[in-house]
Amino acid sequence: MDKSITVLGLGSGDPDQLTLGNWKKLQSATHVFVRTEHHPMMTLLQDEGIAYTSFDSLYEQHDDFPEVYRTITDRLIALAGEHGNIVYAVPGHPMVAESTVQQLRQRCGEAGIALHITGGESFLDQAFTRLGFDPIEGFQLLDSSGMSSSWLQPQLHTVIGQVYDVFTASDVKLVLMELYPDDYEVVVGHALGVQGEEQIIRVPLYELDRVEGYGNLSLIWVPRSDDEQLRNRTFARLHEIVGILRSPEGCPWDQEQTHQSIRKNLIEEMYEVLETIDDDDPIHMQEELGDVMLQVMLHSQMEEEVGTFTVYDVIQTLNEKLLFRHPHVFGDQSAGDASEALKNWEQMKAEEKQRKGLDQGVTSVLDGVPRDLPGLMKAYKLQKKAAKVGFDWEDLNGVYSKIEEEFAELKQAVANGDSHDEQIGELGDLLFAVVNAARFIDADPEEALTRTNRKFTSRFHYIEDQLRINGKSFDQTDLLEMEKWWQAAKRQ
Repeated sequence: MDKSITVLGLGSGDPDQLTLGNWKKLQSATHVFVRTEHHPMMTLLQDEGIAYTSFDSLYEQHDDFPEVYRTITDRLIALAGEHGNIVYAVPGHPMVAESTVQQLRQRCGEAGIALHITGGESFLDQAFTRLGFDPIEGFQLLDSSGMSSSWLQPQLHTVIGQVYDVFTASDVKLVLMELYPDDYEVVVGHALGVQGEEQIIRVPLYELDRVEGYGNLSLIWVPRSDDEQLRNRTFARLHEIVGILRSPEGCPWDQEQTHQSIRKNLIEEMYEVLETIDDDDPIHMQEELGDVMLQVMLHSQMEEEVGTFTVYDVIQTLNEKLLFRHPHVFGDQSAGDASEALKNWEQMKAEEKQRKGLDQGVTSVLDGVPRDLPGLMKAYKLQKKAAKVGFDWEDLNGVYSKIEEEFAELKQAVANGDSHDEQIGELGDLLFAVVNAARFIDADPEEALTRTNRKFTSRFHYIEDQLRINGKSFDQTDLLEMEKWWQAAKRQ
């Protein structure tokens, strides 16, 4: 017995828009099944005496739409096996927002079932007509389920389908508000093209979930915009601006820059970010993080110009690294705490090196510490790596003894009048030993010194304030008086 499923579209809901071919198929079919009875065309089928069976009961039996659609597909394949030839009618166009049709396309072949799909007017046809925009201007269709702000492109007309209820509309509103202003005008369309049921409602974005009447035939239209403020909230615009700055028609200063010429800028911008973090200043942090991002964009743009990589390659590499190094999040491993997560991270780093063909036999335990890190930070990282293979003090007492030893050697070098280089060497040894103490008490030496720098600055400012209050300058005071104010500052 030949087996086939003919899928046809019922159109957007206006009987006059149902194609003649689909109407003939419905009239001649022996077995007609519809995904849902909640569609205006069902009245026509009932009036004309066309019997059908709907799958509406399945929506009540399952917890989510994907399971409903899988079950419908299973039923249709089984029914084709039972009856031979069946007709499956769906709202709109079968190839627009119809998950069951996509599943049938994947499964019918292996089940030995011929699949025939005939079109129909989709809700998009009515959207173009009733809302009055031309998709050639730039258009995207999004599903309200699982929407992300990263999908949004303000220069494109955006139609959001399957907005079944006010809760879905609320979810859509929250996503749109990540890019669009609260008062941006959006349009809600209910039953577009269906006589007596159509509603077109224009509302500011913040009122999107206050509109009544959401249902199976509802959509949301977000008109395209060339508003610079909207474009400036997109990564694509940032990429475009940096490209223009570096172009022959761009900024002379930006054109002349090289990796080396702006190398120091990246370091400076990072320290400015750290300052906003220390000051708990989110407003300035936002600005400074942007400056860091600009440095990334400029270096990436320079490489894009010579064809080595683009910023999108940078993003891809980062994404792949994050996915690979977090098997406890994106894979089948687990991590009960931060320590286990870090262990997974290090394990995956080692595996990465193997995949890249790096010979583990000729690598060093100390590999991976950036050459140009600030001294204290680099010493801290070197010591941590060495400690992982057992090259470490047993406890803090050993560290204290080492500090005392290095301090004595520094004093001896100075007392003996050793060369400047030798004295610097002894000072470096002392600082390196002190970093060990920081590591043993689980303190970042850079952070510890930064705190002391802030403390010193605050207390010294107090001395300056006292001098001003007393009408004095530094050449009118002495160390004894400044020490008195220093002690007072410590009590503040």
